[in-house]
Amino acid sequence: MNIIGMWRRFRHPPPRVAVIRLEGPIGAAAPNALTLEGIEHALERAFFLPRAKAVAILVNSPGGAAVQSRLIHDRIRDLAEETGLPVFVFIEDMGASGGYMIALAGDEIHADAMSLVGSIGVIAGGFGFVGLLDKLGVERRVYSAGAHKAALDPFLPENPEGAEKLRAVIGATHDSFKALVRERRGDALKASDDILFNADFWTGEQARALGLVDELGGLYATIRARYGRKTRFRRIPARKPGALQALGFSMGAGAANTILDRMAAGQFRAMTRGW
Repeated sequence: MNIIGMWRRFRHPPPRVAVIRLEGPIGAAAPNALTLEGIEHALERAFFLPRAKAVAILVNSPGGAAVQSRLIHDRIRDLAEETGLPVFVFIEDMGASGGYMIALAGDEIHADAMSLVGSIGVIAGGFGFVGLLDKLGVERRVYSAGAHKAALDPFLPENPEGAEKLRAVIGATHDSFKALVRERRGDALKASDDILFNADFWTGEQARALGLVDELGGLYATIRARYGRKTRFRRIPARKPGALQALGFSMGAGAANTILDRMAAGQFRAMTRGW
């Protein structure tokens, strides 16, 4: 590049878009799963990337814990409102259940024609082992305080009152999910509640017809069509367990996490000074 070209680029830098990938199951119970604590720093780096024009979020998740899904969604919206940056979500293989809840944080939702989208529902399950311990000759002893503490004990016959309570909790969670879909998608929705909220799933093309996604298309073509072919993509890796976290088993998980947090914070400060 000649001096004139360098000067023009300095005066008029190409648009920059931060890209972060949110992939895998959601919730603290699964290894390497998505949680707000695990990805919050990466989200902040993405939204506070100097000279960023937008944030693109790649979603590939079958869902998981309802609370963590909502926490991630809400944090993305908080950062979007704080920075004023538009959020583009791109559903890859799957944006289902909690994965779709996260996708709702986008100002625009894009998907591939063959992506799996939807599953706007809530599920809880377990097993009943009534009589099993008797066959094994095992005596079980449970001590509890509170009339309903053992209402869902899998070694006792199903408690109708406990089962009804669980169904009520599941229903309330589903109602919150439906309200969020209506809030975020609004007039774009093109089907009745019986179709949209029965926990069914669809291809990306079908989801677009239902109003659950806006357009079909991938990251590069969509963003460059919006901001120009010279757009630069800055990928922000979501936090993953690494060597120092593995050392947590021998030196204490708290110490390992502290070191990781300090390293990440120092790296972020250095990056912001350099851009």
